[in-house]
Amino acid sequence: MDLAGHQTHYAVQGKAPTTASDGVRGFSGHWRQSISALAARGYRVFAVDLLGFGDSDKPPLAYALELWEQQLHDFCHTLIAQPTIFVGNSIGGLLTLMLLAHYPESARAGVLLNCAGGLNHRPDELNLALRLVMGTFTRLVSSPWLGPLVFNQVRQKRRIRNSLKQVYCSHAAVTDDLVDLIYRPACDPGAQQVFTSVLTAPAGPKPSELLSTIQQPLLVLWGEKDPWTPIQGADIYRQLSESADPPTVTFHSIPETGHCPHDERPDVVNPLIIKWLRQLESAEVMA
Repeated sequence: MDLAGHQTHYAVQGKAPTTASDGVRGFSGHWRQSISALAARGYRVFAVDLLGFGDSDKPPLAYALELWEQQLHDFCHTLIAQPTIFVGNSIGGLLTLMLLAHYPESARAGVLLNCAGGLNHRPDELNLALRLVMGTFTRLVSSPWLGPLVFNQVRQKRRIRNSLKQVYCSHAAVTDDLVDLIYRPACDPGAQQVFTSVLTAPAGPKPSELLSTIQQPLLVLWGEKDPWTPIQGADIYRQLSESADPPTVTFHSIPETGHCPHDERPDVVNPLIIKWLRQLESAEVMA
């Protein structure tokens, strides 16, 4: 699909238009196990590659959350044309919150999985040592001479596998297919420039800023052993699930699970999403 002159790649399964998902770092293949499960239950699922990731174009843009928010809004307005349930992991979760807050007429509800607190770590979230490390790495990646060399090291399959093993509790879930899904787009022309742009982009809005304006139902799922978005970050959602009557936020933590619950524990995550969708439909019928 062509949006603003750039091709957006997406996968679609199922019959009744209902959900749109985008994954960690924005590639649709990461949702392969959820797409089929939801489609088998009668939902139509659109899985979108964000610009700069997966099989979507990788143009030389200033990548930011607002760019992808507009991409997803335009995509849903063009192809779905009805209120949509957005599903997102990590950065995709933060994008889901943005869409619910900024386009309430288009966003029916949202599902967050280990929602990120920002596109990149904010300086005040890092100790001095990590600030120095991240600052040095960012300068290296941004260098026109050293940047391609650094990126070529980062995208090697063995490094991708080692990174995944840091954030997946079940190493059995880190398959060759998963590594290939991440590696292949990293070899596309423009991938290194996308990497640099994302690494140096603004962090974007905080979830707490967005949640104060959101009235649509939310399902929040969180892997308890995630080193990237630790379970402490789920406290705001847990509190919302316990404070409202009836609650607009439904929260579940998932033991022995890392940053990508939908891919690591689909046997747990998919039934939770399907059950929540059924409850949402029943509540809408009763309203």
